Amino acid sequence: MKNYKLKILIILGLVFSFSCEDYLDVAPESVIEEEDVFSTFKNAQGFVEEMYSLVVSYEQQTHTFQDFLLGDDGFVDRPTKASGDIDAGRFNDVIRDNFCYLNNHYNSNYGSTGNNSANVENTNAFNRQRPGLYDGSLRGIRKANIVIQNVENRDLMVNATQAEKNVILGQAYFFRAFFHNEIMKFWGRYPYIDKVLIDEFEIPRPATYKEVALLANEDYKKAVELLPVDWDNESYGQLTRGENKGRLTKGTAYAFQGKNLLLAASPLMKGNNQSINTYDYDTELCDMAVDAFAGILKLADQGRYALASWENYDEVFWKSPAPGSWPGGTEFIFAATGGSTVQATRFMASGVNRDIHTSSAGYEVISPTHNFIHNNFGMANGLSIEEDQKLPAGQRLFDETKPFENRDPRFYRWHIIDGDIIDPGAGDPNHVAAQLWFESPTVKGFHRSTGAENIKIVNNTGYMWTKFYPKVDDKYHSKWNPIIDQYVGVRMHMRLTDVYLMYAEALHASKGATVAPGSYSLTAEGAINLFRNRAGVPNVAPNIVADKNKFMDELRRERAVELSYEAHRWVDIRRWGLAHLDKYRRKLALDFPQDRSSFTETLLVDRICEFPQHYWLPFPVEQTQIYEGFPQNPGW
Repeated sequence: MKNYKLKILIILGLVFSFSCEDYLDVAPESVIEEEDVFSTFKNAQGFVEEMYSLVVSYEQQTHTFQDFLLGDDGFVDRPTKASGDIDAGRFNDVIRDNFCYLNNHYNSNYGSTGNNSANVENTNAFNRQRPGLYDGSLRGIRKANIVIQNVENRDLMVNATQAEKNVILGQAYFFRAFFHNEIMKFWGRYPYIDKVLIDEFEIPRPATYKEVALLANEDYKKAVELLPVDWDNESYGQLTRGENKGRLTKGTAYAFQGKNLLLAASPLMKGNNQSINTYDYDTELCDMAVDAFAGILKLADQGRYALASWENYDEVFWKSPAPGSWPGGTEFIFAATGGSTVQATRFMASGVNRDIHTSSAGYEVISPTHNFIHNNFGMANGLSIEEDQKLPAGQRLFDETKPFENRDPRFYRWHIIDGDIIDPGAGDPNHVAAQLWFESPTVKGFHRSTGAENIKIVNNTGYMWTKFYPKVDDKYHSKWNPIIDQYVGVRMHMRLTDVYLMYAEALHASKGATVAPGSYSLTAEGAINLFRNRAGVPNVAPNIVADKNKFMDELRRERAVELSYEAHRWVDIRRWGLAHLDKYRRKLALDFPQDRSSFTETLLVDRICEFPQHYWLPFPVEQTQIYEGFPQNPGW
């Protein structure tokens, strides 16, 4: 197997999200020697920033439409989309789909195209020209190894301070682990490549996911030691002071170190494709994950991060403090860079029917499934619908004849339901209202409710979701109230809420709901109640806390609610070993007539999912035929 030349092709340094300041003033197609690249911090950082551009943006990957909810949480009424291929068990089609972030839909020519220096040249003019996850991650791993070889092993940074060398190496060690993790989340155990590969080589797949995760853990530990808490406080960060939000830090390394260990500890990975028990975790890895998460939670206690308040929660998703700046608020830990305003707005509106938010057609809507909402978004009393129905009749809140009433406040915050006002209008409180009732066996409708105008559009499930969709002064963005261009929605790879949720999961799997670890003072029960209290939901019920399996189910439900529509779900239901069960295979709609006289669950699709085949993507056939020792994933 041939590899790339050791001479390095430099593109313009990464531009963070919407900034326009470059580290490296080199022509886009210049080829220069390693001694020049790594002689100074500025040059070396320019090379490192190419790795940031290889981080895949799940939500803004494709040209016209972001089909990024691949689990039981979203439904797209076009079976040829990636989610449709996954539903049908056509995983080979997924990795060939030009409009899916998992596909390697570009050729091998590196370069700068258009206005985005992070782009890779693409023969397909109809997609985003961003790197696919598999090949992009391999490129990132190689670049990280080039940095480590030349800075640590060859000591080529002769014109740099020790602090500058440290931060260059810290980023390289982080990215080497991170890009391995990106592949592992979807393809499973993968060789840990820790050197620059030259000419012919053979790297067999490891026997277990765990052994790869432990190698990644060592790199994350080095990154923790070498990265700063805040670039703005370091001399090398002054060149981009105020624009360093997206750069890797000590907190970022702690968070992903913990995530790597938790995933490796999860039931799917522990079972190693032989067996699966959804409550069976590797407790040794869970303890290690808890200690890693404790590192970033201590930084949060010191003021570096903070959970957003309920009043300011929109700042995490779309309400950026100024035009062109990062959203994420105090919860921001890490996100993909780059993108364009057009792509951001299409992502932000992906859960809302286009006849509401724009006059132009051209891309579909991701409808939230009724099964996902019903199974996870519970009641105002803090119980799931299932647990609520176990109460005495007079104490139950859920009424199947009034399914939209008495729900968890997060249900209303992140969804548009039938009857919700989209735009109050001037002097008319019903100017534009959502009517998502079932009209006929073939048509479901959204109707503008006043005058003679009657706009009918496809509504697949009876709901729309609005987590990244702007709403100001009780008015959503719409073609009657165009405000979306003032904001930038970003799906983060990591935010603080996710850290607390993973910390609670790892801690509970190892020590239970009510025991704090030696590294931090918070229990799993306490962590989960942070989010419930933020939303005004009561604490987890004592009878659930006392039952280990019920509390794990509740913890997972809390994760589904808090991280809803953030592209974690497909990974979660697979790593928990649940994806093949009926509850997670069946995608449902909620049908009802205009007068809401009845509500019927309708099956949209029964996903094809068998264990272990449909738990991992297949490798391209040619990858498994290069040499002995690289077997295909099971079933493919």
